[in-house]
Amino acid sequence: MKRRFQVSRLRRVAEETSFKFQARNAGKLILFLLAACSLQFATFVSADEIKSKAALAMEASTGRVLFAKNPNLRLPPASTTKLVTAMVVLDRARLNETVTISEMAAEVPSIKGTRFKPGETVTVETLLYAALLRSANGAAFALAEHVAGSEEKFVELMNRKIAAIGASDTKFINATGLPGKGQQITAYDLAKILRHALKYPVIREIIGTREADISTSEGRTISLENTNKLLWSDEGAVGGKTGYTRLARHCFVYAGKREGETVIVAILGAPSRKMLWDEAEQLEGKGFDVIARDGQPVIYFTKADYTKPAGKAAYKKNSRGKKSKYAKALAKKKSKKAQATVVEGRKRKGAEAKKIGKKGEQKSIRAEAFSASGLFS
Repeated sequence: MKRRFQVSRLRRVAEETSFKFQARNAGKLILFLLAACSLQFATFVSADEIKSKAALAMEASTGRVLFAKNPNLRLPPASTTKLVTAMVVLDRARLNETVTISEMAAEVPSIKGTRFKPGETVTVETLLYAALLRSANGAAFALAEHVAGSEEKFVELMNRKIAAIGASDTKFINATGLPGKGQQITAYDLAKILRHALKYPVIREIIGTREADISTSEGRTISLENTNKLLWSDEGAVGGKTGYTRLARHCFVYAGKREGETVIVAILGAPSRKMLWDEAEQLEGKGFDVIARDGQPVIYFTKADYTKPAGKAAYKKNSRGKKSKYAKALAKKKSKKAQATVVEGRKRKGAEAKKIGKKGEQKSIRAEAFSASGLFS
């Protein structure tokens, strides 16, 4: 049964749902609804028709939310991450710049047929096609190394980028979307990211391309087919980006156009790839329906616990059964971080001891003063 609630009562509603909002999250939700919807009322309905963990339809021209399920639920982004990777690259590099594939980049797990060999040289544009059309992780890693010198430094640029976009519930730990602790996004943020990415003509062109052949400077050709199957079935398809890991399940962000209007659909945690396409089309239709009728958006929440990305990724060993250079680098990074934590702990302990010592001295001085005045015994 549908129920209507005043926006002023949203805090109580959010607290009563099994989404388990804390008070500050409920406040954030109120601001989200007021800014995104600009309506006096919000409608909450059953979530049975959408099986994905989180989903959202957004009006691209205004950023207005048209339909949403668990819009602020933090989940793993999988390869939708590469949209941000592409934006950061285009902000700092030219398409015709040449990139030499490092051994680490060559060992990053990628979809079969999209791997680059150590020492091969390719352009930035070639790597962008591989990363966005076929989700080549090695291509994304190579771009990160080229732009920032290391993936770690590149991730800092990525997180600055999403902060500027206003994706406040998103955090990246790598340029690929491979699983790891702390990597998170929401359906609302993902829609925002694509809305911004569509302003880049190069990204818009690539994600709207069905098939492409790319070549290395050495003459090796790689044929790519877009992982977005809606490019073949939706006449108004603008483009989008898919993603999948065992932890994240099937993810997708997509833009479709009808009669001058564009709707962005973001889906996280779909149970299957078929359901991903079905729900994307369903959400797109709902979005256009709300626009056409100038109707009221539907926003609802379900019982959904936050998904915590696994601390260990699935790329610990290479094809020869040995620890890859990429995995070794990650282990080294973790070791350095642990050492830094220990050093920081010692410094903090020393500072606290010094602080306690100063407090003792001050207390002694105060005691002497009080004793002299007869007010302390």
